[in-house]
Amino acid sequence: MSCTKVPLDVLYLDNHLLVVQKPAGLLAQADRTGDPDLLSVAKDFLKEKFKKPGNVYLGLVHRLDRPVSGIMVLARTSKAASRLSEQFRSNTVRKKYVAIVEGVCAGRGVCKNYLIKNDQRVCIAEAGHPNARYAELSWQSIAQKNNLSLLDITLKTGRPHQIRVQIAHMGYPLLGDMRYNAQREFDGKNLALHCRLLGLEHPVKREYMEWKAAPPVTWTGYFDNEIKKGFTRTA
Repeated sequence: MSCTKVPLDVLYLDNHLLVVQKPAGLLAQADRTGDPDLLSVAKDFLKEKFKKPGNVYLGLVHRLDRPVSGIMVLARTSKAASRLSEQFRSNTVRKKYVAIVEGVCAGRGVCKNYLIKNDQRVCIAEAGHPNARYAELSWQSIAQKNNLSLLDITLKTGRPHQIRVQIAHMGYPLLGDMRYNAQREFDGKNLALHCRLLGLEHPVKREYMEWKAAPPVTWTGYFDNEIKKGFTRTA
């Protein structure tokens, strides 16, 4: 399948950044499957838009899991990639997600755990484990119905599968996340997890910039009114 057949939802473009909304089901970067991936799709987009022959530079500075949708920023220069990567490493990027989870989850809270990767799963580990990495997020329940809850999540750190593991550890697995104990499918293959807001310092202009994106159409029928309002309560 040609990457050019995958449409690209562009939120922002300048000489240094390309900000897009990744659809659920699309790889962030090529892997052994050979399936289309966001990085290749975005490179094809730039080559066509600017009539560039040959390869174009585009740096991947963070990732979203394949079954997760939402905002991603890509670097158009090596300098931008270096400066953006440092922001993600130092946890200064503002990252907010919306999730649908199984069960009736109310209130708000903070999750502080240590995570370790074990084969294809990420597990909660003891703080003293040599390979454990600290993970922190805050969450707030927005609404509950049909034994499901809508959560607004602010990610402080950025660990693999972090939201999926920490929220499931609370007893509320993400809808569709069979890997982490969900009992119900979402859309057959993806998860009800979406990066709805990303804010960071522009790597060259040095000014704060922020982008927002609503969840995809596959979320229709769950918490339509709350999502349409954009959440009246703040986390």
